[in-house]
Amino acid sequence: MTEFKHFFETFQPDHYDIFLDINRGTKKINGQVTVTGEAKTDSVSLHGKDLAVASVKSEGRELPFTLDKDTDAIAISLPKAGKTSLTVDYSANLTDTMMGIYPSYYELDGEKKQIIGTQFETNFARQAFPCVDEPEAKATFSLAIKFDEQPGETILANMPEKRFENGIHYFDQTVRMSTYLIAFAFGDLQSKTTRTKSGVKIGVYGTKAHKSDELDFALDIAKRSIEFYEDFYQTPYPLPQSNQLALPDFSAGAMENWGLVTYREAYLLLDPKNTSLEVKQLVATVVAHELAHQWFGDLVTMKWWDDLWLNESFANMMEYVAVDALEPDWHIWETFQISDLPAALQRDATDGDQSVHVQVEHPAEIDALFDGAIVYAKGARMLVMARALIGDKALRKGLKNYFAAHHYGNATGADLWAALGDASGIDVSAVMNSWLEQPGYPVVTASVVDGKLTLSQQQFFIGEHKEAGRQWQIPLNSNYDAVPALMTEKTLEIGDYTALRAESGKPFRLNVGNNSHFIVKYDQTLLDDILSDTQSLDAIAQLQILQDLRLLADGRQASYADLVPLLTHFSDSHAMLVNAALYRLANNLKKFVSAGSDEEKDLQAFFNQLGSEQVTRLGWMPKPGESNDDQLTRPYVLSAVLYAKNPAAIASAHDLFAKNADNLIALPADIRLFVLRNEMKNFASESLFNDFFAAYRNTSDGSYKSDLRAALTSVSDPALIAALIGKFEDADTIKPQDLRGWYRGALDNDDAQQAAWDWFRNDWDWLEKTVGGDMEFTTYITVTAMVFKTADRLAEFKAFLEPKINTPGLTREIVMDTKVIASRVDLIEAEKDAVHAAVAKAIKD
Repeated sequence: MTEFKHFFETFQPDHYDIFLDINRGTKKINGQVTVTGEAKTDSVSLHGKDLAVASVKSEGRELPFTLDKDTDAIAISLPKAGKTSLTVDYSANLTDTMMGIYPSYYELDGEKKQIIGTQFETNFARQAFPCVDEPEAKATFSLAIKFDEQPGETILANMPEKRFENGIHYFDQTVRMSTYLIAFAFGDLQSKTTRTKSGVKIGVYGTKAHKSDELDFALDIAKRSIEFYEDFYQTPYPLPQSNQLALPDFSAGAMENWGLVTYREAYLLLDPKNTSLEVKQLVATVVAHELAHQWFGDLVTMKWWDDLWLNESFANMMEYVAVDALEPDWHIWETFQISDLPAALQRDATDGDQSVHVQVEHPAEIDALFDGAIVYAKGARMLVMARALIGDKALRKGLKNYFAAHHYGNATGADLWAALGDASGIDVSAVMNSWLEQPGYPVVTASVVDGKLTLSQQQFFIGEHKEAGRQWQIPLNSNYDAVPALMTEKTLEIGDYTALRAESGKPFRLNVGNNSHFIVKYDQTLLDDILSDTQSLDAIAQLQILQDLRLLADGRQASYADLVPLLTHFSDSHAMLVNAALYRLANNLKKFVSAGSDEEKDLQAFFNQLGSEQVTRLGWMPKPGESNDDQLTRPYVLSAVLYAKNPAAIASAHDLFAKNADNLIALPADIRLFVLRNEMKNFASESLFNDFFAAYRNTSDGSYKSDLRAALTSVSDPALIAALIGKFEDADTIKPQDLRGWYRGALDNDDAQQAAWDWFRNDWDWLEKTVGGDMEFTTYITVTAMVFKTADRLAEFKAFLEPKINTPGLTREIVMDTKVIASRVDLIEAEKDAVHAAVAKAIKD
């Protein structure tokens, strides 16, 4: 097995002079890099991947070198150790993998155009220039770029341009930074700019395929985010600019390159006149996330990728802290409760999942670290837990000291806990390491045993597992004063339950506010007490009941059949949080039925019961001045009644389609998805199918594209399904960055599932070649496991993927997702009859 060594141990760069000559027509790069630094030995290495190295020189003298493809090494022999300057002449190709330096394609007025952009995280700077491509190897960079420039084109980089001479753009020297944060782009761009109170220039850039007002929302959010962070962190933004660039082709959601943040177009640009609140919140949180990184990740960077959570978990928490301050009426923490939080709880319950902090070396394994449910969502919840423990005053003080101690350098998780501990006087490290260093989370069982209120903790699992005796320090956040702040033992006896209940005057609860990463299993006495008056509970508490019971049912510690009558208990709620949890649980019942069966018809009738009164209350069309809760609840209930095949709902959607057929994009963004999908499911024709695909190709509106994709992947006609799958590899229609969403949509469609799964298996080599270098590649396996629910599909999944189990970066995903499907198959077999009976009873009662 190839041994991966850290090149920084033998060569520590101080500064790079980088010259790049890029020709878009030939897709060729000619480059020269001069790097100065300290050689610890007379044999050093630089990273270079797919580079044709012509020469390596030092002080004009040619040096011997060898190339090692397995480790991406340019191994160089020096005359002696010490202060060294190396000049490397090389050439390379523009890539078509959305990694390194690559073209990003779009159409304007029917003409195919491109802009050049970069993506260097995690370890793709080495595809652009020779470097020590490791987070710890911070240096300053002077960038000079020449390209086949056309009049009116724009070029951007991390720092402002300082001069233009002889066709070469020279940029200001950067501050000390890691290679993966270098970025530049050029092409025919439009922009809008403003300045923060402290004078930082804020820009938003995009192609001219977009309307100019689509840049406005992000510009405002970016400006106010930088201002918020400067105040919250009590640390100035360290660069003169913060540009946000939307790239038509982009593998990730966004990337925090210092001073030049790059985004998918759908995550930066939006129509200010017709965009749903949900999409506005998404764009705002993505922008705030990337700008949080400008301090936490860029100014202070993890020492190695095993501490990736230091970057991502913190930015994930801070995006909510920032947007909550910028737009308090949005109640953005509610979005955290229904998106990040359940994702973390579901994923983290599968045995074999990674801990937040995990050792890695192989480049493919580094890319596989970017597990949204763990490194982002679970890590963020850990930090929310720490914030609740120490308070904002100590958090801000600790962060200010952390930035002061490590600015322009590197840090580890221990450094962060030490700073927060010093600021708060609490041993934060002792509490948080139990969450950081081990996978999983506990279920706390609360029960009355011999009259005593008793708590016990045990790791919670969904599916096959092996007990490991793990234990956590759990912030309990109870509503009873007798309960300690932290649970550090396996079992706690609180006291006489009758006396405690009388003293409190309210049902016993744990994890009030839902900030701690555990779930609660109440015994029947305690649960009945809580359920006796759910209306007195706030929306988060109601969400917790539904969320925890759903997870317990998935883990076979509760019965889905027992939860069916509980759903009607909450179905008239006006709170988005409650409806989100209710319909997540209700949608889980779909796995117990087969398409077209009598059992599915009963379930559809049950969904109609759940949603029809809410649809009557809310109507289809958004109303001026309606609450955020109503805006965000409408999609849940419309989806429910359309699944139920409610004739009035189908007719209403069809009528809205007919009235807006000439301008479908103008349909209110909140409901457009349901109108389009209803039309494709119930009134499909070849001409409608072709019209939707044409609209998808021609629009630059990311939200409209998403709605059209959801509609097209719901088609049921076999010939149209074949045509749909045939578009998967047509990059002019479906960009590789968007393909996973198309695959998931088709896979989730009972009529198209076989065709989508056949494509996945038959064209795996094409898929791996096209997106295999992408940190999201493994999620094709993840989304497949989210859908499959039969023993036959499990067998097919194993037969196809188990031979690939030793592929670096895929191992954990294949092992875990096999368990995910297996546990679902076992659950369905054990409970389907009881669930069918419960649903049948519910629609009669």
